Parts: sequence; structure tokens; C-alpha cells
Amino acid sequence: MSETHGKIWWSELMTRDVEAAKAYYAATCGWTFEDMPMEGGEDYHCAMLAGQPTAGIMDLSDMPGTDDLPPHWFTYIAVDDVDAATRATEAAGGTIIRAPFDVANVGRIAILTDPTGAAVGLMTPAAG
Repeated sequence: MSETHGKIWWSELMTRDVEAAKAYYAATCGWTFEDMPMEGGEDYHCAMLAGQPTAGIMDLSDMPGTDDLPPHWFTYIAVDDVDAATRATEAAGGTIIRAPFDVANVGRIAILTDPTGAAVGLMTPAAG
């Protein structure tokens, strides 16, 4: 296993009020934000601290299937092989919400629930 396998790798806030969230975390945590365009036209808001990315914020407003989902923080755990981890999750009784997909310069990601029903993201981070 690599030295990153099993580490909490990234966390992002899923909310319908991005500007209020950015204002809160800027005032409370000292974060600044770099907005990055995503596929589909929405911006991803990368929280920065001391010039380093620390978290992200995404707008839930137009995401399909999220009408009843409350705002929440979502966690990604690094794994050496997200495809193998996804298969192992299914074998253990978890559910795949979104099959593994690639994000340029970020890594390969899967969204699933563990066997207890808790949603989590698994990712094989991009090199570097």
C-alpha cells in the first residue's frame, strides 16, 4: 500500500448557498477561494489557506437527485485502486452511487455508501 492509502484526502461542502458559505468560512477560518469551472458550466470553489488548497464548496441547487439532501460536508478517502475498492465495497454490501470516473489533475473518484449506508467518496489521487 502507498503512504496515502486510507488517508482522508479531501472534504467539500455541498450547499445551496455558496456565497453565504464562502463568507462564513472566510471569516471563521481565514479561507480565500479560487473558483474553477466544472463540466456543465458550474464553478467549483476551492478553499485556500496559506496558498494551499484545503477544501471545496459545491452548489447543490442544480444537482440531480439532491432535492431532499440537506447541506453537508462530504469526505473523500484515498485508496490505491479506486476500481478495486469499488468492487470490494459492493462485495461487502455497500452501494455504488457513482461508478469510478476521472477528474483531470485530481484523480479517479467513486461515490458510494459503505455497508452501513454512510455516503463516502473514494479516490485514487492523481500523481503529484
